[in-house]
Amino acid sequence: MAITQLAEGLTRSIEGLGDRLSGALFEPVLRVGVTGLARAGKTVFITSLVANLMDRARMPGLLAASEGRIAAAFLQPQPDDTLPRFDFEHHLAALTAAEPHWPESTRAVSELRLSLRVRPTGLLAGVSGPRTVHLDIVDYPGEWLLDLALLDKSYATWSAEVLARIEKRPEAATFLAALGGLDANAPLQEPEAQALAQGFTAYLHAARDAGFYDCTPGRFLLPGDLAGSPVVTFAPLPAGPDGPRASLRAEMARRYEAYKREVVRPFFRDHFSRIDRQVVLVDALDAIHKGPPAVDDMRRAMADILGAFRPGRNAFLTRLLMGRRVEKILFAATKADHLHHSQHPELTAIMAALMREARDRADFAGADTQSMAIAALRATVEEQIDHGGRSLDCVRGRLLDTGKQAVLYPGALPQDPGALLSAARSGATGWLDAEYNVMRFAPARLALRPGEGPPHIRLDRAAQFLLGDRL
Repeated sequence: MAITQLAEGLTRSIEGLGDRLSGALFEPVLRVGVTGLARAGKTVFITSLVANLMDRARMPGLLAASEGRIAAAFLQPQPDDTLPRFDFEHHLAALTAAEPHWPESTRAVSELRLSLRVRPTGLLAGVSGPRTVHLDIVDYPGEWLLDLALLDKSYATWSAEVLARIEKRPEAATFLAALGGLDANAPLQEPEAQALAQGFTAYLHAARDAGFYDCTPGRFLLPGDLAGSPVVTFAPLPAGPDGPRASLRAEMARRYEAYKREVVRPFFRDHFSRIDRQVVLVDALDAIHKGPPAVDDMRRAMADILGAFRPGRNAFLTRLLMGRRVEKILFAATKADHLHHSQHPELTAIMAALMREARDRADFAGADTQSMAIAALRATVEEQIDHGGRSLDCVRGRLLDTGKQAVLYPGALPQDPGALLSAARSGATGWLDAEYNVMRFAPARLALRPGEGPPHIRLDRAAQFLLGDRL
């Protein structure tokens, strides 16, 4: 097995050598991975980023745009022939329609290539013409990224960890009841195995809806063409002695190993290991609204996500001979438009604190990381209202469910993020001195002038962090 994996790695390195050398010397290629957990806004982020790189009037924070050095931006066919194309045009049409609506969320890997014609700066400005920089954006579900942690775990270890974690969760009650009295060493009965897998999958969906983020295996939530196959028909079982080869326990363990071999490793090999820059989108406001358990679960999940990266600086020879390493990682708290701008510093501080464990792991390895509060598409406007003799900083937007205008005051986020994290770490079930509200807003109707991309909050600063040094 090890020799086979080494041979595959050498073969891929040799096959990619020409492309890397060509890209490094002539037309550089920057691969940006965009991921996040469910409903974090990956599709909207990519759509708005591409639209604002093509029409750059709202991108002053991207220096190459504000200095007028981006001569043109145009879409090209994605370089990977086996990957679906990110449907940019369809998603943009949804956001800019007369009755705008949110596009469908990410359910599989997709890719889009945006090429930028950039005028050089400094000493090269007078002697060199514009060069082309290819930006390959790879969109993939965050649930799949969490699966990479399974590669280092046996079936027994994974089962023990999962069952210990979900023991007291009401969402798992039905599944745990099905395990009661189960003889895992009895001969496999396929209907029984399918019922257990379906029960575990139902728990994962309920846990995600309740605000938990440790919902692996990720393909149970987004199976695609794997639905019904043996690699997604297993479940954790209580510890016990090894059973015979044809037992339920042995078959569950075999399918778990097949899942790692046939699903997780190919994803890492073909997509994840080739990323240069990474965006991790997090709906921190939704986690805060759901309470301390969701906040602490998010913190642990994001630390696990960083464990999957191989961060470090991409030196020229490193890229050619040793493969890519993630150079920059952006942790972005999305939906900042659900807060008045006066609370954005608090949201950024909370995001940085939530990611502290993950950031420290990446920074130690040499990657440049940053936390930021953004809104890839601004769906609200700010206003102040008088309430109880004091002025509240609010936002107004069109409600997703009813289409009516509503004003939201989500609650005052603490200036010290430790006030949230200490309650989350201590196992508290609710906030002691505050409640945080959330509303689901629909996209605002847009009237874009020529040269303008969709309105946003700090998307230009995010682009500068991710791309600025290459432009």
